[in-house]
Amino acid sequence: MATGASTCDLAIILIDARNGVQTQTRRHSFIVSLLGIKHVVVAINKMDLVGFDEKVFDKIRTDYEAFVDSLELADVTFIPISALKGDNIVNPSTSMPWYTGSTLMHHLETVHIAGDRNLSDFRFPVQLVNRPNLNFRGYCGTVASGVVRPGDEVMVLPSRKTNRVKSITTFEGDIPEAFAGMAVTLTLEKEVDASRGDTLVHPTNLPHVGQSFEAMLVWMAEEALTPGKQYFLKHAAKLTTAAVRELRHRVNVNTLEHETADRLALNEIGRVVVDLEQPVAFDPYRKNRATGAFVVIDRLTNRTVGAGMILDRAEGGGAGASARSLFDALEASIRAGKGSDEQLKIVGELRKILGQ
Repeated sequence: MATGASTCDLAIILIDARNGVQTQTRRHSFIVSLLGIKHVVVAINKMDLVGFDEKVFDKIRTDYEAFVDSLELADVTFIPISALKGDNIVNPSTSMPWYTGSTLMHHLETVHIAGDRNLSDFRFPVQLVNRPNLNFRGYCGTVASGVVRPGDEVMVLPSRKTNRVKSITTFEGDIPEAFAGMAVTLTLEKEVDASRGDTLVHPTNLPHVGQSFEAMLVWMAEEALTPGKQYFLKHAAKLTTAAVRELRHRVNVNTLEHETADRLALNEIGRVVVDLEQPVAFDPYRKNRATGAFVVIDRLTNRTVGAGMILDRAEGGGAGASARSLFDALEASIRAGKGSDEQLKIVGELRKILGQ
């Protein structure tokens, strides 16, 4: 579910009216919350088997609301349905006159999701460098968030080299702008060393760049996660080696309590600290799904064994992490017109000296 729902705008939680809120209901709701899905429909099915009783519907709604009270689910809609004869699926049910809300299909067709896209933070993970001939070099990918236009200044991460967008090319020809969700090819005014796995951003709006972060991890393999073991980690278009440095806690999906654990078993969820072999450009998952998500791959079987959502930089990074944070803030301020080119050059030299 975690991988399949990671690109969804709305989730339907299906509850059997006879059984009420079950462990699977709690697990799926918690994953929906982790994935940052903003719109949730709780469809209480098989109302015909409980006599279309409003009290049953109200009790299930109360139980569910009590469980998800601590979860960040902003838009939850409850709909009583009976799939047997289509009650409240397409047309309002005559058997449940006490329910006056939307039917399931009407809600799905009218829910507003356009405002959920992040159009302020430009992130463009490079998937392919297109060189059909000596006169063309294009960087192909899908705009993860934000908007880009020809003439915009961009920075290549993690190298931090700057350039300007020359054109935005598609199969139909050049276009004046590209925004989140569009697959395009960007050409730059100057040649720059950028390859698959790098990320183009606006210099005044930078993501985190580093080799460690804290995340929530859903484990999906029979063999348990063992901290310290080497795995492949796929983040956007970048593949690198990684290991879980620390398992901070495991989440009990029934109570949402944090439990002490030294490993994660199949379908368990935990908060972890991940160390990477190579630096990546990332955002917190709730800010940007594309640059905040990753999958863990077993190095021997090449199977996906885990899916993660980045929370933030790893805590306890020491002076190096603090220096990176200060450098990022200073550099963004200078590029926004609040400093000089000389100061920008000094920041770059300090990064080289400290290996950042």
